[in-house]
Amino acid sequence: MKIDWSRHARNLKRLLGSRQIVDQPAQCSAYAGDKWFASRQPDLVAVPRRTEDVCQLMRYAHRHWLPVTPRGAGHGYVGGCVPVRGGIVLSLERMNRIKEVHAGDFVAVVQPNVLTKTLQDKVEKMGLYYPPDPASRADCSLGGNIATNAGGPRCLKYGVTRDYVLGLEVVLADGSVVRLGSRCHKNKTGFELHRLFVGSEGMLGIVTEATLKLIPLPPFRVCLGIGLSNAAAAAQTLTAIFAAGFLPCALEIADQFTLTAARKRTGSKQLDGCSAILFVELDGQESSVRGELAHVEKIVRRFKPRFINRAFGADEVEKLWGLRREFSYSLRDTGLTKLNEDIVVPRGRLEDLFKFAERLQKKHGLQVACFGHAGDGNIHVNVMVDLAAPGVKRRSERCLDDLFKQILKWGGVVTGEHGIGLAKKTWWPLAASREVHALHRTVKQALDPAGLLNPGKFLG
Repeated sequence: MKIDWSRHARNLKRLLGSRQIVDQPAQCSAYAGDKWFASRQPDLVAVPRRTEDVCQLMRYAHRHWLPVTPRGAGHGYVGGCVPVRGGIVLSLERMNRIKEVHAGDFVAVVQPNVLTKTLQDKVEKMGLYYPPDPASRADCSLGGNIATNAGGPRCLKYGVTRDYVLGLEVVLADGSVVRLGSRCHKNKTGFELHRLFVGSEGMLGIVTEATLKLIPLPPFRVCLGIGLSNAAAAAQTLTAIFAAGFLPCALEIADQFTLTAARKRTGSKQLDGCSAILFVELDGQESSVRGELAHVEKIVRRFKPRFINRAFGADEVEKLWGLRREFSYSLRDTGLTKLNEDIVVPRGRLEDLFKFAERLQKKHGLQVACFGHAGDGNIHVNVMVDLAAPGVKRRSERCLDDLFKQILKWGGVVTGEHGIGLAKKTWWPLAASREVHALHRTVKQALDPAGLLNPGKFLG
């Protein structure tokens, strides 16, 4: 049966107000996709301001069996907020207030479309710290981070988004509201249901408020940028740092193709002839951090680095990290399209991963650039393709198929922080057993029996 979207638009404008419903095609097109390649224009867009508005919208959608795709800032990399079956996009862009920062309780209460960096900047001025730091933190929203359980370089030491979610306010598919968790840093009152919604990719409910854990801001930071002759030496250096008992705040790696692209973008002559780089950040009290740095540098020198750059204090450290943040842009400058895969391997497989990436290049005739969060095995394997070249789509699919199958064979996972979305839907059957599939479907059926929330993704 064909849906009369004009009628629904009129009804929703009466229910929520005309400023909260967008039904003009030209305006709706802005909500068709994210940073991935797929797009589908929604039939309507809702831009609520309050939790009650979200409730009313979901009650209406539930009553009329209308598909609803929640959307945050739209900076995902897997097509997670693409409304593949049309319907309503529920954009949380107007719910962007920091409602509370309580230094005594070490909590922040935020609406879902507060940008990650906005919260971080605010709390750091108060001597507090919200560690999760996805690369797009200046653009991505906390609600989106919760939906994908986002990570970042600092999650090596401090953990990912789920480790900072104390409580959530969630609107369910039928329009009812649940408040889960609390503002306490310990809580064992029943199941930890708030965590069920972390990483749920908008398929179980809509987060309208989050209570987040804060910690004291480390008073001092240092960072080493270490140029090495090859990726194997970088992986061995990393292993030696851990073996000596150190847990850096962040430990990042990049391969030769990435550095060649970065050399062209930045003009850094230091990268000439450099085939791998490590970034090692330490934080804490200044006296202890300086002592740790001296020990770590001794370890690094055993692997004959081409150079060691040092940064002391927050400002210098951020400057050094500036090179790391150029990697993704540098790869785009090549003119090739970057298929960014956020795979994770057990830490002991890092050297194997870089060797396997070289074999993939030779087998499929495609460049493969690897960089990312070496400390926890979460490497962004970027298959670089010329979309205009004949047969490249099929070759890239075969390359990704080989990559994901090998990662799973090693006991790794196909996504560490971006989610499944549409991009990895093909490999979802390989990534989880039939029993795990069935358990996912059971949870989905319990919370969204009509299948209205974010349909068309890996749960159908």
